[in-house]
Amino acid sequence: MQNKFLLLSERNRRDIISALPQEKDISKLADYFQNFSDSTRIKILTCLSMMNMCVNDISTVLGINQTTISHQLKQLKDQNIVSYKRDGKILVYYLTNNNVNDMMMYAINAF
Repeated sequence: MQNKFLLLSERNRRDIISALPQEKDISKLADYFQNFSDSTRIKILTCLSMMNMCVNDISTVLGINQTTISHQLKQLKDQNIVSYKRDGKILVYYLTNNNVNDMMMYAINAF
């Protein structure tokens, strides 16, 4: 039985289904946006949007222990949101894409 209030035509349904991202892309998007669901990661990303920093510097600025910072940086690195360059014994972290900061600012201004 077809609902008389249903606005969706068969053509609209096909168009929507064809526009849906593939499951692998949906999974990648979900994983990517999950990085912004943790306040510590957001703080780290904000720091790195200002300048490249090592774990000790981020820890000092945020008042969070280095182990936690390192753990969160690993997650961000695994998602290719941050990377690092070695400066002697120190790893200096940086954003791999400056659009991350733009996206965070867009989200803040959307509310």
